Amino acid sequence: MRKIKSKRKLASVLLVMLSIIILMTACGNANGGKDKPGAGEDTIKIGGLAPLSGNVSVYGIAVNNAVKLAIDEVNAAGGLLGKQVKYIVYDEKGDSVEATNAYNRLVNDDKIVALIGDVTSGPTIAVAQRAARDNMPMITASGTAADITKQGPNVFRACFIDEVQGDLMAAFMAKNLQLQKAAVLYNVSDNYSQGLTDAFVARCKDEGIEVVAEENYSDGDKDFKTQLTRIAAAGPEVLYVPNYYNDNIMIVRQAKQVGLDVAFLGGDGWDGVLSENVIGSEKNDADGSYFTNHYAPDDPNEALQSFLSAYRKAYNMEAVSFSALGYDAARMMMQAIEEAGSTDSQAIVDAMKNINFEGITGNITFDENNNPIKTVSIISIEDGEYTLFAKMQSDD
Repeated sequence: MRKIKSKRKLASVLLVMLSIIILMTACGNANGGKDKPGAGEDTIKIGGLAPLSGNVSVYGIAVNNAVKLAIDEVNAAGGLLGKQVKYIVYDEKGDSVEATNAYNRLVNDDKIVALIGDVTSGPTIAVAQRAARDNMPMITASGTAADITKQGPNVFRACFIDEVQGDLMAAFMAKNLQLQKAAVLYNVSDNYSQGLTDAFVARCKDEGIEVVAEENYSDGDKDFKTQLTRIAAAGPEVLYVPNYYNDNIMIVRQAKQVGLDVAFLGGDGWDGVLSENVIGSEKNDADGSYFTNHYAPDDPNEALQSFLSAYRKAYNMEAVSFSALGYDAARMMMQAIEEAGSTDSQAIVDAMKNINFEGITGNITFDENNNPIKTVSIISIEDGEYTLFAKMQSDD
């Protein structure tokens, strides 16, 4: 009888120990032992955030179309790491709260391994703060605010920051145009315009260029003749106009009315100035202008021309700079995943930091702040057409 009880006691102890082992294994799988997103699945999930409706949807749609095109091309060629890429995108309507909620859904429900987004700077910064916490590999195609990539070492961008444009245009004025007197007319209400102006003026001083006049205006202003008259009296050789195209064409036309006959310089906000709904039938009014941009449609680069053709065929519309940036952002992230050989987040981040990417907006590597070192296109406007005039490196 004592022997039987002893056996029963031993069996009970063994049963308790087995239960503890099973419980510990289950806890391990629920926490530290949990598979990484994408591991063991037959697809690699990449998330996207973009304003597909709302006031800035034109930019979000352009980026999103190009991202889808890039992913479709990679899938048609065999995918990544032997798997197809699944692109999951949410419309954040240009709103930071919507963007962070959508990001949480991508991470917690969809189990993405990387993020392409956001598009405009406000939502991008909000999402980058969350992505930094998660060490989620993230690249924005078009968020230009300097603070974006300061959120964490896992956050990258495909576009150059605003300050690069002002800096390079002053260098272009000195080295290519070989002119020595500049004036500036900028929008004091706009961070983009102010940022380009500050960088342009600082580089002018470095290049020995005299800034003979700095004038400004506010959002909604339509009459610039008072400022332009003062600028004309200062005798500049160029006028730097780092604003958006609707303001730019009004400034150019009014400058001529007050007798200011100079070269006009600007940033990527000039892209679109030749659109019929902006310039109208007087296509030559913007002739003699130069601006920095992410690419030039007439660049003979074979990869760029192939992209423009594929985009036109897929969407029955012309690509814009946001499209080109979206395509490069997606291609870069997928190249990093391939080079990492894994969907491990840190491996992807490390691959991004060391990437050497031949993109349609330039050959790209990243600096210590995860901002791209890349080619900047200088576009000239002559005979009512955009023409690639020169290329410069963003760290020139």
